[in-house]
Amino acid sequence: MLAANDPAKGLGIYPGAAAARAQAIAADLIIQDADPAGDQDGLEKLALWALKSFSPIVAPDLPDGLVIDATGAAHLKGGEAAYLKDLVRRLAKVGVSARAAMSGSWGSAHALARYVADPTTIVPSADCGRAIAGLPIGALRLPPDMVDGLSKVGFDVVGELEASPRAPLVHRFGPELTRRLDQAYGRAAELIEPVEAPELIQVRRAFAPEPIGAPETLARYTIKLVETLCATLEERGLGVRIADLRFHRVDNRIEAVRVATAKPVRDLKRLSRLLCDKIETVDPGFGVEQMVLAAVATEPLVWKPQGNDLTTPPAPDVSDLIDTLANRLGRNGRLYRLDPGDSFVPERSVQKVAPGAPAPVLAWPENWPRPTRLLARPEPVTAMALLPDQPPTAFTWRGQRRRVTRADGPERIHGEWWLRPGELWASRDYFQLETDTGERFWVFRRGDGEWAPSGDLSWWMHGLFG
Repeated sequence: MLAANDPAKGLGIYPGAAAARAQAIAADLIIQDADPAGDQDGLEKLALWALKSFSPIVAPDLPDGLVIDATGAAHLKGGEAAYLKDLVRRLAKVGVSARAAMSGSWGSAHALARYVADPTTIVPSADCGRAIAGLPIGALRLPPDMVDGLSKVGFDVVGELEASPRAPLVHRFGPELTRRLDQAYGRAAELIEPVEAPELIQVRRAFAPEPIGAPETLARYTIKLVETLCATLEERGLGVRIADLRFHRVDNRIEAVRVATAKPVRDLKRLSRLLCDKIETVDPGFGVEQMVLAAVATEPLVWKPQGNDLTTPPAPDVSDLIDTLANRLGRNGRLYRLDPGDSFVPERSVQKVAPGAPAPVLAWPENWPRPTRLLARPEPVTAMALLPDQPPTAFTWRGQRRRVTRADGPERIHGEWWLRPGELWASRDYFQLETDTGERFWVFRRGDGEWAPSGDLSWWMHGLFG
């Protein structure tokens, strides 16, 4: 058997077991013929999807995985952990169960994804050797007959092979064993041949017989590639949303950078600046022999006049600033705008939206002003007040006692019972308080002061007015 789903594994049926033995364990076991060609075709389609969504360098990792070079792309998702989490989550949405690992080499990541990740794991490059030392020797991508032969002579885990003299191993099993071992430990480079979608718009520039490597030279040819790409996009009425720039080095290694934009763009200066800002992250090695610029994601782009007439100034466009910041900081929630939320509860009345999202339909209430600073979580205060509706005459917050000179309220806000049953009878009474030092605070009391199920009558600090 080549594969088994989770219910079958729960019965003790694992890949590699004989079909007759598996049927003896589960009489109603469903057995289907393997389709290696179909599996490979599916992996290639999955690689093209990952190419457009996650990295400029993606290739099938037969028989059941993908290898993705996340260098220069992970920060766009908010870091390595968020990158892997988003990858597994998006695959799960389409019914693909996946495990993912990030490490310093293809070989170690391949092993960790299949034997350690649950569902993700990240191992620094310096620790990849220790991380795989205790894994079975089958994790090294060796032929099955070689794994059987190694098991017969007493090798069970990768660390035992690493600690053994090499000459006898090569003499008996050939150079493939030590090559895979070096690749897993990051001592030998391994070329990733990325997939290329035939429909992608891309332009190339070769530098034979003299490769280039100086940053200013790379930047100069980047601008030339952008110019050619923009001309092609203009012919087709398209703008780029995600662009990949790949640098093919003379040692067969590929360096790549990825930039994304808030809206379709085909402006020469804008795209050139976004790409050239990332050239400093590229290691040209002994030289770059080819540069490839690809528009991975495009959308229709048609010029539209701004304003109603020639005298009306166009609305300010901050998308250029958004693109610059997002490609430096990442787009996975690190850059956002605060808009009103559809809730009367203060901590729910603010929502994070993309910086380029359309203007909100909702608005904050004008009859009761809100503080300029809302605390992330309400903080307890000790207050003196007459029940049921009187504001505090004094309160203590963060160890400092304050005397109230002016107050306004209460503003009663009820719980949202349709979200949580616990808020069915809950209520808060908010007060705006001004102290003898001129500071203004926004505090609330849990409960209406008369009915016990509405709240425990504790006081809380929720915001500060400017």
